[in-house]
Amino acid sequence: MQTEPVLLASIVVACRNERTHIASFLDSLLAQDLEEGTWEAIIADGESEDGTREIIQEYGRRFPAVRLVDNPGRFASSGLNAAIRAARGDVILRMDAHTVYAAAYCRRCIETLARTGAANVGGPARTRAVGTRARAVAAAYHSRFSTGGARFHDPDYEGWVDTLPYGCWRKATLVALGGFDESLVRNQDDELNLRTIRAGGHLWQTPEIESWYYPRSTLRQLFRQYFQYGFWKVAVIRKHRLPASWRHLVPVVFVAGQALLLAALAVTAIAGSREQFRAVCFVSLGALSAYATANLLASILTARRYGWATLPHLPAVFAAYHYSYGLGFAAGLRWLIAPPSGSAPESLFSSVTR
Repeated sequence: MQTEPVLLASIVVACRNERTHIASFLDSLLAQDLEEGTWEAIIADGESEDGTREIIQEYGRRFPAVRLVDNPGRFASSGLNAAIRAARGDVILRMDAHTVYAAAYCRRCIETLARTGAANVGGPARTRAVGTRARAVAAAYHSRFSTGGARFHDPDYEGWVDTLPYGCWRKATLVALGGFDESLVRNQDDELNLRTIRAGGHLWQTPEIESWYYPRSTLRQLFRQYFQYGFWKVAVIRKHRLPASWRHLVPVVFVAGQALLLAALAVTAIAGSREQFRAVCFVSLGALSAYATANLLASILTARRYGWATLPHLPAVFAAYHYSYGLGFAAGLRWLIAPPSGSAPESLFSSVTR
């Protein structure tokens, strides 16, 4: 007598207004080399208004393994938790609609989880960009100058890490940790990984787990995205009382230093002596020149590796990474006084879903 395959894995996704990417994502999901009947995909839609929901429903009619659930909370954390609650598999794989996945992605996640004994496993953050400016954003994304050397930005690194994209867990592990923190609009992945480590778990990254993320293609989109990352990072620090990594503080120190120099210029121009004003001007110009030189050098080194066509865009892209995160972090200092709560979906702090 032939037995039914055992449901091994549940793939969970939270999305909202992803019409541009949802079909290519679902196609890569359906191309996974998992045995039919051993997996399910649960897509939590956050009340999309652009036709995303209808596309998911159409795929669900054609492929029973794809299921749609509602996410009235509209944010990624609430959607992921809704999908996890509906999941029937022993292993949970988190995926993202802005990403396409190699056919072996899920299988290698499951194998790596079993082989390493880690609490969470995943691959590095690879990018797939369309257009010169998007290629510049992607190139800067992999540079230490913009990201501070986080291991998950290195496509060749294998080993223990402090955080990683997406993730693959045993469902029992996620349930024991309490799932994603729904008070966080952003950085819910980093916060869960931090909570995992502080509970005694470990995270393993391997380049054998392959996926490709579509980066933002304009400076405005990039600025909004990283402003939100900085803004919500403070909420994570408030919850855990220490940053997961000191590199998270560098952009706000950079922005605060420039703000102090501007304030000193204003004060000395109004109330200081000519010598004091000149001294502050000298320091300000020195700091600005040092940053411009570092930015230009990083841009040249990055363009040499990722293509010279990106060079005209890279200085502005690097500046967008630095200033947006630093300003967002400064704006998020409110969380040191009051606990975080989800902002309205159309606010600057939460309108981008990833």
